[in-house]
Amino acid sequence: MRVETNQRLIRRNRQLAQYLFFGTFGVLILGLIVINQQAEMLNEDNILLVTLLQALVLPAAFISTIVSVRMTNLWVRQPRPEVVIKEGLKGISSRAVLYSYYHFPARHVLIAPNGVFAIITRYQDGRFSVSGERWKREQSFIGRLLGLLRFDFLGNPTLDARRAALYLQEQLQSIAPDVEVHPLVVFIDPRAEFTIEGETPVPVVYPMGKQKPLLKDVLRDYSNPNKGDVLSADQIAAFEAATLPDRA
Repeated sequence: MRVETNQRLIRRNRQLAQYLFFGTFGVLILGLIVINQQAEMLNEDNILLVTLLQALVLPAAFISTIVSVRMTNLWVRQPRPEVVIKEGLKGISSRAVLYSYYHFPARHVLIAPNGVFAIITRYQDGRFSVSGERWKREQSFIGRLLGLLRFDFLGNPTLDARRAALYLQEQLQSIAPDVEVHPLVVFIDPRAEFTIEGETPVPVVYPMGKQKPLLKDVLRDYSNPNKGDVLSADQIAAFEAATLPDRA
């Protein structure tokens, strides 16, 4: 399997997450210093300025905290999705290609001999269940509180995967209009556990390990009705030329 990962984007966003982390503390400390100094010199002439500073510092710190934590979760937090997915696909066909962070909102794209897959990931740990398109997270009150502090929101992986597949389908329209893109949801954290209740329109898998279903096993369930690979080498090259102009 060939792997194409946007290392430039990973490095940039990882650095940005670190800058935001320290910048958040800087905003809070600077705000406290300025407000304390102004409070000591409070009088009728500068009361408006003090009030304005108080009104700006806290929202600025709150917004930078949200962005910092979100960026850290996506670009710094371990295990890294691009690494885990690559490891989970070991042994797949040498003609397969895995793209990471080039085709948002499809964060990971796999072109295999038997199909094209738009993969979205979730980094959350804990217990989850999915019934159809409805997701539920099993958490205690303390767990929910900690999740709020970490901005650890699950969202709806099924809908996100469908949107990613639809976007990728549009990207392939001029190259391979008859090829269907299959959505997949992968839980990256080995501590995550999920239960599938009944039928779900989008497969939910583990990348590796002893828990089932596994990513590689689910991929084997897709078959190509036509002879040969679902995308030819020329079509893959055309897809890369159209969607990977800034490959690192």
